[in-house]
Amino acid sequence: MLIAGLVFAGLAALIHVYIFYLESIIWTSASARAVFGTTEQEAQTTKALAFNQGFYNLFLAILIGIGIVAVAVGQQAVGATLVLSGAGSMVAAGLVLLISDPSKASAALKQLVPPAIGCVLVVLALVL
Repeated sequence: MLIAGLVFAGLAALIHVYIFYLESIIWTSASARAVFGTTEQEAQTTKALAFNQGFYNLFLAILIGIGIVAVAVGQQAVGATLVLSGAGSMVAAGLVLLISDPSKASAALKQLVPPAIGCVLVVLALVL
């Protein structure tokens, strides 16, 4: 069950690396604007905010990655803590998006479901 949890958390990390790429690298491109439904002017106006937000997503992904490595080398407590911190933050951010803007439910669910499954499986593996 722990491996399955780490796989879901790893998937969440990859999703957030992609979000980092969209927000911090190609934010003003036509493809990123299509994903987020922004106009060229909106993208230009929010470029600095998106750049910063993208790095938040990257740092959460890195946290999970380090946690997975820690578990793999036998540091289960440290690794699980890092994975649950990163994935739990992703879940919380997804819930904030869902609650604050229900029209973004699809994006919120993509952001929060994989890490939520990962968290549940990791916790179950630790307590069972």
